Amino acid sequence: MTEIHLTNTRTRTKERFEPLDPANVRMYVCGPTVYDRAHLGNARPAVVFDVLYRLLRHVAPENGWGKVTYVRNITDVEDKIIDRARERGIGIDELTRTTTEWYHQDMAALGVLPPTREPHATGYIPQMVEMIEALIARGCAYAAEGHVLFSVESYPDYGRLSGRSVEDMVAGARVEVAPYKKNPMDFVLWKPSAPDEPGWESPWGRGRPGWHIECSAMSHALLGASFDIHGGGADLMFPHHENEVAQSCCAHPEGSFARYWLHNEMLQVEGKKMSKSLGNFFTVRDLLEGNWSGGWKVPGEVIRFVFLGTHYRKPMDWTEEKAREAQGHLGAWHRLKRHALSDPKRVFTGQNVDPQVVEALADDLNTPVIFQRRLFELARDAKMSSVDSAEVERFFETLAFLGLHNLDVYRLERQQAVGRAALETLQQTLVAKRAEAMRTKDFSEVDRMKAALVAAGVEVRMSKAGVELLPAAGFDPAKLEALEEEGWSV
Repeated sequence: MTEIHLTNTRTRTKERFEPLDPANVRMYVCGPTVYDRAHLGNARPAVVFDVLYRLLRHVAPENGWGKVTYVRNITDVEDKIIDRARERGIGIDELTRTTTEWYHQDMAALGVLPPTREPHATGYIPQMVEMIEALIARGCAYAAEGHVLFSVESYPDYGRLSGRSVEDMVAGARVEVAPYKKNPMDFVLWKPSAPDEPGWESPWGRGRPGWHIECSAMSHALLGASFDIHGGGADLMFPHHENEVAQSCCAHPEGSFARYWLHNEMLQVEGKKMSKSLGNFFTVRDLLEGNWSGGWKVPGEVIRFVFLGTHYRKPMDWTEEKAREAQGHLGAWHRLKRHALSDPKRVFTGQNVDPQVVEALADDLNTPVIFQRRLFELARDAKMSSVDSAEVERFFETLAFLGLHNLDVYRLERQQAVGRAALETLQQTLVAKRAEAMRTKDFSEVDRMKAALVAAGVEVRMSKAGVELLPAAGFDPAKLEALEEEGWSV
């Protein structure tokens, strides 16, 4: 039997995990608000809780547990969605449908498994209305000017999850000042909708739910009044998760809501907070397609590797150096796969997993031990053993279990290496053509080659000191083939 220990945010201690109902281990994780591409920070919780999901499923049989139910929601009604649809001049349904598809594609590229259930908020409006009615009946919420608000004072334990007093929360929070609020900290459960906004009929008029009530209603409908694990990013601890606890416990006092709370810390880029103002903000798709400051296509498997090299409860610093190192390791392991297996295309299912890897994950998801040491030990043993040996099988089954088996990193690594070599040759060619142009005063050929390089996603820097070619946003080695047709040697 594998004992799992997790750090419970609510108690600030590492606790042994024991499911409330061994026949059905239940976990809820806050999913995306689908109004745009998922940025790198959005992807971290998806990867972190995917690892926990894989662990729970793996140990369930030996622990005598039944199924593992993993619920990750889609928020498809929210003010950001309404605003973005207006900006783009498209319908809300079209926006949410498209961005949900984007999210699925990007998470799949990172090796994230689909959850057991993926409820959309708009599919649970009746359950939200029912929960709000229960809160009003219990004296925990009140209607005012078309709104319904939760009364924070009605829940004495408010602030326990985040460890803050109400006074501290009022001082540090951005609370909406509204005349219909009895207390500045009271939060919206239902709000009126304008004629051009999405809305549903309710006892309080046509409107839509507040953000916090969505997760409470969906988790209750799919997991019950009490379930095992609730996860999400540390930025959601307050106010979102704090509000979830309050309204859920008040609406369903027969339950305890989530027993274990897990929060992953935030993400930085090159040691700084990711923000558009600093120019270091990028989406998962930007990395996958090479539209970021590094200028090269980062395979999803590499992103996953970098994420899991840092413990989920510590801030993670994304750096290009880490990505390059991860790609190098994965490339070496894919080359090993070609030589250590009689059938390099063999599919591994993640069953015969290294016990030390399972042990590390069972210790509060200690992925750094795995990604900074154990995987390299397993790779060494596989390399030193015979073809199709038990060591080889264990290594690649372990990679599959960790979600590192779907992408052909080796091919991409070689393609990018070829691209870098081509740039070096093209740089020499451009230097020669520039020297000739300076002699003849005819720069037409230089300009034509420069334009072709820019079209291939190459940044051309020309100065008195010389010529420099660098991969830029959108750089694709395959595009350099067009230059061969122009007669330039690559």
